[in-house]
Amino acid sequence: MRYQPNELFTSTAPYYAKYRAGYSPELFSHLAARLGLDGTQSALDLGAGTGAIAIPLSEHVREIIAVDPDPGMLDEGRKLAAERGIRNIDWRLGDSHHLDELHLGPLHLVTLGQAFHWTERDALLSALDHLITPDGAVVVVGGPAPGDIEPPAWMEVVSEVRTRYLGPQRRAGSGTYTHPKEGHQEVLARSPFARTEVIHWDRTVTRNLDQVVGLQFSYSYSSLSQLGDKKDAFEEDLRRALTEFSSERVFDELVRTEAIIAARPQ
Repeated sequence: MRYQPNELFTSTAPYYAKYRAGYSPELFSHLAARLGLDGTQSALDLGAGTGAIAIPLSEHVREIIAVDPDPGMLDEGRKLAAERGIRNIDWRLGDSHHLDELHLGPLHLVTLGQAFHWTERDALLSALDHLITPDGAVVVVGGPAPGDIEPPAWMEVVSEVRTRYLGPQRRAGSGTYTHPKEGHQEVLARSPFARTEVIHWDRTVTRNLDQVVGLQFSYSYSSLSQLGDKKDAFEEDLRRALTEFSSERVFDELVRTEAIIAARPQ
């Protein structure tokens, strides 16, 4: 199905900015070295959210156009960038289905985080072929594929409470989410950017009870807009269940940042 991008993360922006783990810092130094980023390039970050990619990447390029369909996400991103004194990010409302309306110039790099799986990937990569310079690249950044890392036991506690309130299907805006049958590498392999390499970094993130609860409101499938008037009851039950699971209220998670760097065949 084609999702409505402007409704997927309604109400999540403040929680997204505050509670998402972000990506490993090593990702950005690796991209700078691997792609020869020296502060003179232009980049596009599609589905930028609150700037998890755009903000740390900004120190390596001349400018980044950060595009997202959610005004709330862009507002939070602007705040975070301003707090850090970053001025070379151009925050724009838009989405991957309307690239022509963004009036983009030549780009050396296009980055996509978790937003890539919400897009029509083949069509998007074909469109990017006309925008990216001959030596440029597409970089898809995300987490591990399902099953690659064993989730922490506390996630089962969260899942049980969420299912009780929202049902077993993963929601997405006004519909439900279906994970793409094809992996990103398979799609990239038939695109103009068929030369790929994959690299990842692992780190342990430790959260307290407030952070685990806040994290749930950052997801499209358990957002405030999905929960509606059940939000307070959901939060109360979740806090109780997590406290029963860990009386110390400390929750560790092994978090993986995985990057697919895709360029044109030489």
